[in-house]
Amino acid sequence: MVVENPGKTPAGRLRVARNHPPNAAGLGVVYWMTAARRVRWNFALDRAIGWAKLLNKPLVVVEVLTCGGRWDSDRSHRFVLQGMGDTAKQLSQRPVLYHPYVESRPGESQAFFEAVCRQACVVVTDDHPTAPAVPSDSEGAAVRVEAIDGVGLLPMRAASEAFPTAYAFRRFLQRVLREHLLDAPQPDPFTNKDLPRLASLPPALARRWPAAPPELLSGEPSRVAKLPIDHGVAVVSTEGGSTAAQARWRSFLASALASYPELRNHPDAESTSGLAPYLHFGHISTHEIFHDLAQQEAWTPAKLADKASGGRQGWWGMSEAAEAFLDQLVTWRELGFNACAHRSDYAEYASLPSWAKATLAKHARDRRLTIYRLEQFASARTHDPLWNAAQRQLVSEGRLHNYLRMLWGKKILEWTPRAEEALDVMIALNNRYALDGQDPNSYSGIFWILGRYDRPWGPERPIFGTVRYMSSENTARKVRVAQYLQRYSEEALGWSRASAGEPPTRGGKRS
Repeated sequence: MVVENPGKTPAGRLRVARNHPPNAAGLGVVYWMTAARRVRWNFALDRAIGWAKLLNKPLVVVEVLTCGGRWDSDRSHRFVLQGMGDTAKQLSQRPVLYHPYVESRPGESQAFFEAVCRQACVVVTDDHPTAPAVPSDSEGAAVRVEAIDGVGLLPMRAASEAFPTAYAFRRFLQRVLREHLLDAPQPDPFTNKDLPRLASLPPALARRWPAAPPELLSGEPSRVAKLPIDHGVAVVSTEGGSTAAQARWRSFLASALASYPELRNHPDAESTSGLAPYLHFGHISTHEIFHDLAQQEAWTPAKLADKASGGRQGWWGMSEAAEAFLDQLVTWRELGFNACAHRSDYAEYASLPSWAKATLAKHARDRRLTIYRLEQFASARTHDPLWNAAQRQLVSEGRLHNYLRMLWGKKILEWTPRAEEALDVMIALNNRYALDGQDPNSYSGIFWILGRYDRPWGPERPIFGTVRYMSSENTARKVRVAQYLQRYSEEALGWSRASAGEPPTRGGKRS
């Protein structure tokens, strides 16, 4: 069936998951929201609205929160629930039926998805390498299902392979990104949109898969406590949702961006953007961030450099601070998605470059002067005050300062019997406690510790071989940590071993 392009979806962002014609007899168009959890700047929502307009059918947004993941916890769930509450408020006055659904048992949403497919005209969902996948064409109802990529400035399928280094990926970006920069989703996709209304889901669906009540969407502890998730990881003060995400971004843009190149590596300065969890859960779009930054910089595409040099500075034609920030937001973040999209083993030790595996294997039997168990790492019981402070920040706030994350991982490598075990420990700690755990960019940071995206470094050392080495002493000399050590001391946090909760066990799924 040949139809016009609903929502004007850019080429390369559409993947047809079930290739059937639209069901003209369906009740409406459904956006099955799993990754781009926002109303603004959302390619998938644009597409769903486009279909609803084209077919003159109601639009239903079903936002789903599952509970079957190994790392699902009070911390991650409340953050997402706060975002769902935001979405409910933003859609309450729009021509759309919003149905927030929270699983009470693992796997419930799969049957819900198929039930929705049987009654929908078209189903649109998010295309994301780590979000829950929808069943394939042969496994369910014969309805058109489309997955839309809203991950970054560059469509994930614009690259045909996983790149080995940030430099190689940056050169590729600089060659091809120009043609995609002006393809942006709508800031407000409902502007001048008049759609038919649907008051509620059909009774059979609404009874079996009821909408989450406002008390649950607010993260009320008694409601969250009934969910089958890890209740040993406490909630944090950072609020989830697009409103909090936009406030955080605008504050950084106005007051911290100018000093970003000089201060971002200093833990005492608190000069990072803090956007990682909001990007991870889709509460804010890279396109919105880029639009605001370009506007502040008075930027136009004419300022892009002609040559794709692969350099960190100079290609964008923006200020030093803006380009340093964009290198993190675009190059490094989208490099992580590049790996996830093109390598099924992105979270496995086998995915490391050959040189890293070889040098770590050569030094696998080197004597470790200190070895800690996972439980000791989780509760910050090592001999290293700076490492302990970083782990306490991770446990108490759900985040880890970007520069200290590198040291944190390097010491885990030094203090575990094997590099493979170090990887298990890093993944377990990061995924359990970090708000952006399981994010492709998080995996980039973890695997960088072991050599991914890096190169061999001399001199060859025990345990590390030619994998880059870091020490707490050198780190403390390079960056300011005195206030950080105080802020995350046991005394300042009222820390005890129980503060980390019951530590995770080894083995099982890594993502």
